[in-house]
Amino acid sequence: MKKSLKSICGMVALISLFQVSHANTVQTFRVTTLSSRPGMVSGGDALVRIDVPSTAPLGKIIVKLNGQDVSHALHADPKAHTLTGLIAGLKLGENGLEVFSGPKRIAQLTLKNYPTTGPIFSGPQEQPFFCQTQDFKLPDGTPLGLPLDSNCSVKTVVTYMYKSTSAPVSTPKAAASAEPVLKPLPNLTALPSDVAWTTISTGEKVPYVVRIETGTVNRSIYQIAMLYDPTQGPQPDAFSPPKGWNRRLLYSFGGGCAGGSLKQGTSIGYNGGIVKEAIVGKGYAEASATLNVFGNNCNSVTAAETMMMVKERFIKVFGQPDFTMSWGASGGAEQQLPIAENYPGLLDGIIPGRTFPDVLTNIQSLADSQILYHYFVTAGQALLDEQKLAIEGSGRVKDFSDEVKRFKPEALCPPQLLAAQRYDAVSNRSGVRCDVFEHTINVLGRDPATGFARRPVDNTGVQYGLAALNARTINAAQFLDLNKNVGGYDEDGNFVAARNSADRLTLRRAYQKGQITTGGLGLAQYPVPIIDVRPYRDLLPDGDIHLKFHSFSLRARLLKANGTFANDVLLVGPVSRSIAMDEYAVSKMDEWLTALGKAGPGKRTIEKIVRAKPADLADSCYTEAGGRIVEPQTAAGGECNEFYPMYPSPRMVAGEPASNDVLKCQLKPIDFKDYKVTFSESEKKHLAAIFPDGVCDWSKPGVEQQRPTGTWLFY
Repeated sequence: MKKSLKSICGMVALISLFQVSHANTVQTFRVTTLSSRPGMVSGGDALVRIDVPSTAPLGKIIVKLNGQDVSHALHADPKAHTLTGLIAGLKLGENGLEVFSGPKRIAQLTLKNYPTTGPIFSGPQEQPFFCQTQDFKLPDGTPLGLPLDSNCSVKTVVTYMYKSTSAPVSTPKAAASAEPVLKPLPNLTALPSDVAWTTISTGEKVPYVVRIETGTVNRSIYQIAMLYDPTQGPQPDAFSPPKGWNRRLLYSFGGGCAGGSLKQGTSIGYNGGIVKEAIVGKGYAEASATLNVFGNNCNSVTAAETMMMVKERFIKVFGQPDFTMSWGASGGAEQQLPIAENYPGLLDGIIPGRTFPDVLTNIQSLADSQILYHYFVTAGQALLDEQKLAIEGSGRVKDFSDEVKRFKPEALCPPQLLAAQRYDAVSNRSGVRCDVFEHTINVLGRDPATGFARRPVDNTGVQYGLAALNARTINAAQFLDLNKNVGGYDEDGNFVAARNSADRLTLRRAYQKGQITTGGLGLAQYPVPIIDVRPYRDLLPDGDIHLKFHSFSLRARLLKANGTFANDVLLVGPVSRSIAMDEYAVSKMDEWLTALGKAGPGKRTIEKIVRAKPADLADSCYTEAGGRIVEPQTAAGGECNEFYPMYPSPRMVAGEPASNDVLKCQLKPIDFKDYKVTFSESEKKHLAAIFPDGVCDWSKPGVEQQRPTGTWLFY
């Protein structure tokens, strides 16, 4: 319940989660926003804290918003000597917050307020965009309802579900996704007799009743779930958080990418839903949004913006968490790493699974594999499977015929987009293109020559199968035929004889705008603990794209940028142990961040992170039976690689370093000393004709490869 500033100053107020427990030692007044950055406020209100010098009486502080006294909204904490409150009534655009001691203004802060519908920094919103609130199911099975406006907004809904003592232990769905079996709470004023109880991570025993808030921000449907007993009093706020919350927030990122554009989406969270037995059932708050599922929105900038706005909403309702950690695999990893790199401070610790460092280098690897597959089924049919594997670097030959649609601008459009609206290379060249490049056009820009989004895909000078040649798995004639006929893609995703060549401006934008995770920007400014969970898929019978080398690419980038990857722990195991590894990672990340929070004030450094790491958390692999082998995870050697060998990417076979971060290589003249086979004179001429401008020089940075311009960029 809100109280006036004067009445609160006469008593010891509740100490909110985000306030320090020691006496304030600041010598000057300091005004900060707790719910978001001051220049990125949304929804018309902001949770604000004022640190007051111990010599200044709290009761004489006056706060004004745009000239209007808002002091009544502040809560005083005499012990920390702070004033904290949810300041409402912000107008769109800039707002002036002023702090007075008597008639004298002693501090001020400008708050820039944006609409809840966004955007804030992601740039012009994509059109057309299809609302799906009417198809989104609430936890009790009822539909969320029709959108209220063209921005897909809905009225916020709070649903209460509970776990019954008579509920089955598990269902096939629960076993697959670690979700508890819940049913609607029939009465908000009295708990049912069959309500189960649970012990949260802090040791508190509470009723297993889950509060699930569903609403919309940034044209996305969000949900926030946590244990909360509604019979205990009024709705929670930042000053009276739920008893069942352990004061940790886990943000959940969903996977996918193909087809992730032009729609709001109906899927949410990691592995479907945001109420997990091992998370919410243990007292964590879990949050996610439909635009944080890459199958709905394959754009890391929009994903970061959405996550920021959902976290802002969370803090304004419940208060600042002790820390925010995250999990999610595949496309979920492609969100966590770029967010940590480009928007530091949003996440304090990350748990990527089936890790790809970013979208563009993953696309590059997929493009290589797809054109190699096309070669194998056309000109290279005489190659043995052993030779194909050596050329591609993989452990299984994968049929990539279905993956080709990722590059076709009309193949993965949402069904709501009418055929007449879709791009067609012949009949409708001005139609809507649905590929990942168009979805990221605010970042990559538009190619004036085609009118389409810039495409940073390039394979000029790449000597496919070079390692296979030098190992004599293929001969010179096969190597020459491969590189002559491998080809590339055109702007419509069709196979063509010519190789791809990206222009310098496209490459520059990709690097400058942080689309390649380097590890040297936000991950250096605000380093985070990383637990990389790698369910091993390299040897699945039908092949896979979630390959182990991507985890080592991430480590190579961290090493190159920071001189160490000591803040990264890699866990490898069979697919059958994915859930167990995820849950272990969450518990250890909690320990890690809790210890890091006790490390004292000062800048966060990798050294501090390493000192805070739990002693029993280390690189490991798990056997099918659940046995654990603790040893450094390396690209080769060791006991773990006997169970789970690493296979390189096609470009690593071609000579690229393990970092896999070169979009377009610099070229050098052909030097026959680089080959461990002897070419005839005619073969030498043939090789020179295939690579008239030279071959990749992997000892140099890529063309236009450079540090990103900075963090928190606007588009």
